[in-house]
Amino acid sequence: MLLQRFLIRLLTMLITLFGVAVVVFVVIRVAPGDPIAMMLPPGATDDDIARLRALYGLDKTIVQQFFIWLSGVIRGDFGTSISLRQDVLGLVFNRLPATLELAIVALIMAVALGGTTAVLGARERGTAVEAGIDIASGAALSIPDFLWGLVLILLFGVLVPIFDISGRVSPQLDLPFVTQFYFFESLLRLRFDLTWDLLKHMLMPAVALALPLAAIISQLLKQSLKEVLDLDYVVLARVKGFSETQVILREALKNAALPTLTLVGVQFTFLIGGTVIVERLFSYEGLGNMAIDAVINRDLPLIQGIVLVFALLFVLINLVVDMMYALLNPRLRHG
Repeated sequence: MLLQRFLIRLLTMLITLFGVAVVVFVVIRVAPGDPIAMMLPPGATDDDIARLRALYGLDKTIVQQFFIWLSGVIRGDFGTSISLRQDVLGLVFNRLPATLELAIVALIMAVALGGTTAVLGARERGTAVEAGIDIASGAALSIPDFLWGLVLILLFGVLVPIFDISGRVSPQLDLPFVTQFYFFESLLRLRFDLTWDLLKHMLMPAVALALPLAAIISQLLKQSLKEVLDLDYVVLARVKGFSETQVILREALKNAALPTLTLVGVQFTFLIGGTVIVERLFSYEGLGNMAIDAVINRDLPLIQGIVLVFALLFVLINLVVDMMYALLNPRLRHG
């Protein structure tokens, strides 16, 4: 049953990726603007334009261009960036770790904040504390992440300048990193001076991304906990003398968390997508920031590569979450 579920999801994933590839390829080519014209100086001749179009394969039909590009993608060749004149895959993998670190830190913050407020709200259900949590969650959810970013920049970057509001790391620091996962590698190397500098740059964009997700987690998990707390085995735990906090953490949470797990996986993909605007806002050197530059410069190969990598991340995360849910849910595991 589990293997069959995995194979079906894998097939769905491949179909989804192919559909994304087709859509993004067609859309960016019918959009107004000529990337070749943006590369050439004003005095360029028609022959110069024709040679450059032939160099990037833009003199062929859209169908021919698509299958040439797709065959390259299958071989691991995503083409060459028009604006940066570098290998697209290398550019993407150079920036992807920064985006993943930001998204993972934001997810940890969201789960910690949302889980804590959910447990507190379930423990204090029917009181002013739960009402206050609901109001705070509604406010956090109603404000988009980029607006939270602007508020945080104003508060902690201008009025009370505690954190850095631009970049990923201070340029004067010596970075002895082997990988592009600066934050995680600094922890492994015990270079906490670098960790702190990276965290000062990462904290505000991560909080901006985390707050709306934390509100969603809080509301769903609290509702699931309230439903589970009325079940017989939870009532039995209270009879045995457990405190309400112990009942929630030891008995109710593990069953109530399953629906939230699926939600977190789906929302994590939206969180990664949300990094595009937030990274631009904080000049954070991630894949989202590069995506905006690629769109501005009409860099077709780079746009295609970034969108396809984002799509691959989305489907892989959904696949992992689906498999985890099936493993943790005995009805699906033994069905």
